[in-house]
Amino acid sequence: MAAKLKKGDKVVVLAGKDKGKEGTISSVDPKSGKAVVEGVNMAIRHTRQSQTSQGGRLPKAMPIDLSNLALLDANGKPTRVGFKTEGDKKVRYAKTTGDVIDA
Repeated sequence: MAAKLKKGDKVVVLAGKDKGKEGTISSVDPKSGKAVVEGVNMAIRHTRQSQTSQGGRLPKAMPIDLSNLALLDANGKPTRVGFKTEGDKKVRYAKTTGDVIDA
């Protein structure tokens, strides 16, 4: 199945403790159906000091389920993603406006 959400997409969180927050996707794991969004679902990770890094309590973005994310359209509103063929290419489009997401 084609990916409805990809790395670099601007998304909004629909459910959970960070509901309403916006961010960009930094990585997607299609096998587990989760994505890491910058600044969302933060957790404190304790890291040991080494020669290269300081260590201590560092905030880290944890994966969030793809079903709890919605793409932001050109108007800045959450939208669902559909697929259509333009010529011989399969492209993603926003269901609210009908605009093609990736040309």
